Amino acid sequence: MLPFIHIGPLNVPTFGLMLWLAAMAGGFVMEWNFRRAKISADAVGMVAVTVVAGIVGAKLWHVVDTPSEFRELGWRVLWDTAGFAWFGGLVFGISALVFQGWRARIGGLRTLDMAAPAAAIGYGVGRIGCFLSGDGCYGLPTNLPWGMSFPHGIEPTFARVHPTPLYELGAGLAIGLWLWVRGGKARPTGSILGEYLILTGAARFLVEFIRRNPKIIWGLSNAQLASAGSVVAGVLLMVWAANRRASVQEEGVLAVEKTA
Repeated sequence: MLPFIHIGPLNVPTFGLMLWLAAMAGGFVMEWNFRRAKISADAVGMVAVTVVAGIVGAKLWHVVDTPSEFRELGWRVLWDTAGFAWFGGLVFGISALVFQGWRARIGGLRTLDMAAPAAAIGYGVGRIGCFLSGDGCYGLPTNLPWGMSFPHGIEPTFARVHPTPLYELGAGLAIGLWLWVRGGKARPTGSILGEYLILTGAARFLVEFIRRNPKIIWGLSNAQLASAGSVVAGVLLMVWAANRRASVQEEGVLAVEKTA
């Protein structure tokens, strides 16, 4: 593992480096999506603001989710390079995108649709940082051939465990590619976001079964409960988007009949 890259007197954390690369990847994907849709707004700037909001949200949610760590480290936990909660980053990131989309007169929901492929790919790239730094986002012990130990990680483990960050990297890239292809054709506003919430929620829910996170209720972790909520929200959003499109089409037909 490589928690830090040593460049002269500088110690560059690989987690932060990959977070920066994830933001760059997300910015490029969203810029390409804007160009494909002929939207002139600053996609890269939107991603930059969203990343900052997501980092703040992920750290705050982690503090709320692990109060024992806060009691042990105090306010220092806010500056720790480890400890970021996916759900907090999702909530704060979505809020930032909605505001920026409204301000740019694109529409909050449409902006989220456009950002969905970038979010999935950026999340996957960011997980490389978890893998390189060995920050504790490991899976349970395994005898599978690809099981790995992280003896030099920030939170070392000598047992062979599931390299769950790599699983999430693969899932993020696959989901991002799927959403990119789906977004190439006209679809009801909100439907791409709905698919994103369903797919990412399902992926995180499944990987949690082999991660080390503590279970809090019904044998599920906090992340699994949040992921289940994400899937439900995605299904409801897709149903709403489909019904809204059907309603708009019906109103259009009635308007044509009245003018005929």
